[in-house]
Amino acid sequence: MDLFDNLTKAAKDFFVEGNDSTVPTPARPGANAPLVPPVPQQLPVSPGPGSFALSQPLTSPPEQRHLDHVAALLAGDGKDFVAYTKMVKSMAASGLAGPVLYQTAFHAFAAVTGLDAPTLLASAEQFEHKLASDRNKVLERHQEKLGEIKILNAKPSAIVQLAGQEQQLQADLAELTRQLEAKSQQLQATQQQLVAERQKAQAALASYELASNAAAADLQAHRQAAHSFLLGLVK
Repeated sequence: MDLFDNLTKAAKDFFVEGNDSTVPTPARPGANAPLVPPVPQQLPVSPGPGSFALSQPLTSPPEQRHLDHVAALLAGDGKDFVAYTKMVKSMAASGLAGPVLYQTAFHAFAAVTGLDAPTLLASAEQFEHKLASDRNKVLERHQEKLGEIKILNAKPSAIVQLAGQEQQLQADLAELTRQLEAKSQQLQATQQQLVAERQKAQAALASYELASNAAAADLQAHRQAAHSFLLGLVK
């Protein structure tokens, strides 16, 4: 009895807002009545091509704006597969699981909405297409932001502009590096030429000193000889 009370409360909490008594709720069977009546349709338990599959957990929680955007995409009229999944989650909190959970939730949901299983599953497929279409649009915008694709007449994104600046700066740096290398080679050649010119100047000075010293020595020797010999003639 406690389990049935929890299930009834979960269904009522989901479909009835406030004290509105105009919305029908599943009738409570007697103590000896079965909890789940036989059903002609059975919903799949494990995710398949036509059912929702949980995505891989993120390394960090999604931003609130993204949660709000996805919630807006999944907003329906309360008579669709998203509303049914909310019923499933409510009943799962009451202790149900597996086929019993999905079948019980379906009967409670169908009793209020009048939907059959094929219509409910078709609603799920519509939401899947809606999410897939929105994701494709987001991925296209993301690729455009990264510069992987270009949308006609679209203003370049900040990433594209920064990437262009990066390429220009890299080109400028490469040109400056080339110029620096050329200047470095020019400096090395100039330094070598300077060393050679200094050596040449030193060699020229040394040669001049030899010639000058030899001439001075020769001149002094002749002057001394002439001084000795010529002064004797004057006397």
